[in-house]
Amino acid sequence: MITAISPLDGRYASKVTELAECFSEYALLRNRVKVEVLWLLALCAEPGIVECRAVTAGEEEALRRIVADFTPAEAEKIKTIEAVTNHDVKAVEYYLKDRLAGTTLEELSEFLHFACTSEDINNLSHALMLKDGLAVLLPLQEQIVADLKTKAETFKAVPMLARTHGQTASPTTLGKELAVFAARLQKQGRSIAQVELLGKLNGAVGNFNAHLSAYPAVDWPALANRVIEGELGLTQNLFTTQIEPHDYMAELFDALARWNTVLIDLNRDIWTYISMAYFGQQTVAGEVGSSTMPHKVNPIDFENSEGNCGLANAIFNHLSAKLPISRLQRDLTDSTVLRNMGVGFGYSMIAYRSTLKGLGKLKLNDARLAADLDKAWEVLAEPIQTVMRKAGIAKPYEKLKELTRGQAIDRAAIRAFVEGLDLADEDKQRLLAMTPADYTGMAAAIVELLP
Repeated sequence: MITAISPLDGRYASKVTELAECFSEYALLRNRVKVEVLWLLALCAEPGIVECRAVTAGEEEALRRIVADFTPAEAEKIKTIEAVTNHDVKAVEYYLKDRLAGTTLEELSEFLHFACTSEDINNLSHALMLKDGLAVLLPLQEQIVADLKTKAETFKAVPMLARTHGQTASPTTLGKELAVFAARLQKQGRSIAQVELLGKLNGAVGNFNAHLSAYPAVDWPALANRVIEGELGLTQNLFTTQIEPHDYMAELFDALARWNTVLIDLNRDIWTYISMAYFGQQTVAGEVGSSTMPHKVNPIDFENSEGNCGLANAIFNHLSAKLPISRLQRDLTDSTVLRNMGVGFGYSMIAYRSTLKGLGKLKLNDARLAADLDKAWEVLAEPIQTVMRKAGIAKPYEKLKELTRGQAIDRAAIRAFVEGLDLADEDKQRLLAMTPADYTGMAAAIVELLP
């Protein structure tokens, strides 16, 4: 690992171990074996293909055990065959023929990979890899949302000075600002969940040409669908060339990239709140914040997450831009690109774990939030001029602008200004009682609306 070129296989390998089962070369070969075996079983179960006899329960179990018991050692056997064939999918076919040799199933060997092009096997394998990868990644996304929702509820009534353009602005609550991120991430999560993972088993150019040449009476789309949807849990796409067009992959990678972009936004805001001392961070024994400044506790988790989200999105953006494009019925430019799907997932996974770690170390600094609010009485210019408009007072905005813009305003100055206004007593008293800390509108109530 110390000599690995990619940090996913070196420095960060322990953080992405689950993804090895989804996106490694071993995982790809395991899925190819699975698709080939399931296709053979489907052919055997089709009455219209008499030469491919029905298998016994024991034979079916034996075939399914090839998939269930597939190990990295078995994958190495396929790689040895590939060294001779120089064709990865053909090597899988030969491996399976070797496995059937000397058994009662040997007579069915020529129905392995029957009427298939390599892409029939590969596109389904890639879809299965994505399905498995999402099963690893999405729970981490859900943990981040759950953490934010908990913190939003906890801090829903904690007033905080907002900053638009980096300048003091109408107060909000810390909980409401976290609720915004929770809602955004939830929305992007729904987009990810709505993407259908597609697959095809329709031959060299997508028309079942070879299939019909041998068995014209068989309902090949229905037979293929029994594998694609019935066995693999994917959605059949009949509108393909030699390859499944990968549009769904582009949708998925774009959706994941949008989720990551929202997370970058969260990371930067939390980083800024830490720099403003709104949050402190719990220290960890033995950790060093700076090689020369002993006092420092840096927001490294949020920085790490931001950087890795950027790397993930760079991969996802290229995948989504490139994969839907293929010359005529097929070119090979997608093949090498698809091998990097796990890279995008890997950097995303590192980012999510870093954000979760950072969120777990946050400590609220109530005093600092309160102090900033108490130094920002100028933010009450907004409610005062709004009530002045209600009362029909001329040029309320301009009068408050003259009073507050670029000026140091305190409670006394605000009270004096309000006292001099011709307002209904109820409105005047409400303004006189108002402080920056309680001018938070419906912030706390909005948190309660978070699904």
